[in-house]
Amino acid sequence: MVTGDVRSKVDRLWDAFWSGGISNPLEVIEQITYLLFIRRLDELHSLRLKRAQRTGEPAENPIFSSDQDRLRWSKLKELDPGTMHEVMAEEVFPFLRSLGDNQSSAGASTYSVHMRDARFTIPTAALLGRVVDMVDAIPMDNRDATGDLYEYMLSKIATSGTNGQFRTPRHIIETMVAMMDPKPGDRIIHPACGTAGFLACAADHVRERYEPELLRPENRDQFHQRMFHGYDFDSTMLRIGSMNMMLHGVEAPDIRYRDSLSEGAIGESEDFTMVLANPPFAGSLDYESTSQDLLSVVKTKKTELLFMALFLRLLAPGGRAAVIVPDGVLFGSSKAHRDLRRALVEDQKLEAVVKLPSGVFKPYAGVSTAILFFTKTDTTGSESSTDHVWFYDVTADGLSLDDKRQRLLDAERIGPAAELTEEEHRKNNLPDVVHRWQQKDDAERDRARTDQSFTVPREEIASNDYDLSINRYKEVVFEEEAHRDPMEIIAELEMLEDEMRQGLADLKEMLN
Repeated sequence: MVTGDVRSKVDRLWDAFWSGGISNPLEVIEQITYLLFIRRLDELHSLRLKRAQRTGEPAENPIFSSDQDRLRWSKLKELDPGTMHEVMAEEVFPFLRSLGDNQSSAGASTYSVHMRDARFTIPTAALLGRVVDMVDAIPMDNRDATGDLYEYMLSKIATSGTNGQFRTPRHIIETMVAMMDPKPGDRIIHPACGTAGFLACAADHVRERYEPELLRPENRDQFHQRMFHGYDFDSTMLRIGSMNMMLHGVEAPDIRYRDSLSEGAIGESEDFTMVLANPPFAGSLDYESTSQDLLSVVKTKKTELLFMALFLRLLAPGGRAAVIVPDGVLFGSSKAHRDLRRALVEDQKLEAVVKLPSGVFKPYAGVSTAILFFTKTDTTGSESSTDHVWFYDVTADGLSLDDKRQRLLDAERIGPAAELTEEEHRKNNLPDVVHRWQQKDDAERDRARTDQSFTVPREEIASNDYDLSINRYKEVVFEEEAHRDPMEIIAELEMLEDEMRQGLADLKEMLN
């Protein structure tokens, strides 16, 4: 968790950019990302030099050559602002761009690839001097702290109107990851990864829950090299997502450029064990620009349905998915909507529908959404296909559901891990979602349809045209109003009438 002191430093850093003339939040976070990357390169270079001193051998893959020593963060920050600004623009950023063309010599791993079109847009030497001092003052010696720090920076994108589409609230991601429980050996993908929040959260979960297993060399290698995969076609998002994974301690995640809906799952069909995603929705593509392997699953132009088809293509048999979808996917009446829902229920194993309150993505979107949990089985009518579907109606996530999204509880009581009282539960349902999810095949089967969660058999869903909206199955109890004496009601109305007459009389007297 970001401490008050560090939060204050980040806020001042952000304010410095705004007062210095950079008001686009994505541009701010991008420039901060470059500075953090430059600082990280210097740290990696220093580690390799120290290792070489211990072994008495030449440094392996040094990032900076001897004539590039002045480009290191430790040297840059000592320059006067004017010289620093000149060196940044004319030497450091061309160096960063060259890393993407020759990453093997730089030894900077996958992150360097996304620096090919890095742009230096800090306009003045004075602003650069201020922000370099601020970045240098931010503690970066603890992996958990640096990861949380960058997440806090990214949270500021959520206040930027349409740019907020790249941010899924951290506590919603944590809930989905806790329910999916990724483990060493999983291959996790988000084919529209944005800032890589889902992948970073999954990395934290694996480290926290399965630290002993990661001590085994094969698991540690798989964690750093082959576990996390994220695609996007926005170069800014690729840079930000890569830095996010770096600061969460993943050495070589597969974060790369890919137009997922145009390219589909070609070359990667049935290659992953887990999908964690909040893909873009409410969009539309032409058939000509959409991968044919996705259209073979569902004939549609709607991006939310095409992404569902992509998930099914990417998952290996037995692979699991937790994905956020707009409500229209649950009850849409088009043939494509019905065919997709039928496939999830009959051909795969649809496990849960978790309804989210409509304010979760405010202030930048008020769309109603749900989380679908399913397992790819590619079987029809067998024991491995859908039996019962678990529904949960989330009414509170710990924050207000208006545009302000203010915390209703202390920060440590937001998210799925907190132990809450019954009163606190009414403000944050997420811990209860995780708890009941673990009982979905046992105690949850006995819950009434009037409860916050319950299960519905596959046959009933099929008979309702595979409608997955919770209101189709939820039962509401209406309490009858206690019988009142009609004369009592008449007396109250007469009293109200007398009060209104007196009020009008008083008003006339005042006007006269």
